[in-house]
Amino acid sequence: MFEYLKGRLTKITAKYIVLEVAGIGYILQVANPYRYSESVNQGLTIYTHQVIREDAHLLYGFETESEKDVFLRLISVSGIGPTTALAIIAVDDNEGLVRAIDQQNITYLTKFPKIGKKTAQQMVLDLAGKFVDVTVEAGNTAPSAPAGNLALDEAMEALLALGYKATEIKKIRAFFDGTTETAENYIKSALKMLMK
Repeated sequence: MFEYLKGRLTKITAKYIVLEVAGIGYILQVANPYRYSESVNQGLTIYTHQVIREDAHLLYGFETESEKDVFLRLISVSGIGPTTALAIIAVDDNEGLVRAIDQQNITYLTKFPKIGKKTAQQMVLDLAGKFVDVTVEAGNTAPSAPAGNLALDEAMEALLALGYKATEIKKIRAFFDGTTETAENYIKSALKMLMK
């Protein structure tokens, strides 16, 4: 229904961002909300996909058309819902994802939250060779200033929202204790560690 929204970013949480368009605040579920930290109170174009359920109308947001395309292909696979697709996109390694699918690397795919062996095999079956026209685009937002432990708290909350287990997050958090970084960078580093 909506191809994209143009508006002003007014709020960032661990689970979503709010984009104000013509006086209306739209809640957009995104892969890594903190990647937008530098854009608060600035104008943005966010590509969108709407999911209508009996109990909710949800909008999912993406920085690029390419990211949206990957999301749409992922949710076409049986067993992968929007939340799981966002968790996969949050790793920010489309090339690695496409390579794993094309090379039938089930071990890599099962490292994503809520992706078991059966779903990983279904991903290979449904998506192998289908990503040739997907271009990998870099994000266009710069990291914000470090915010200490608050940033780490926010990052861990975002990982929980993406579907990672509390036990996994606890181990990751211990690694970052005592460091000072942005929430966006904590999330990126943590996702890389979780995928190893």
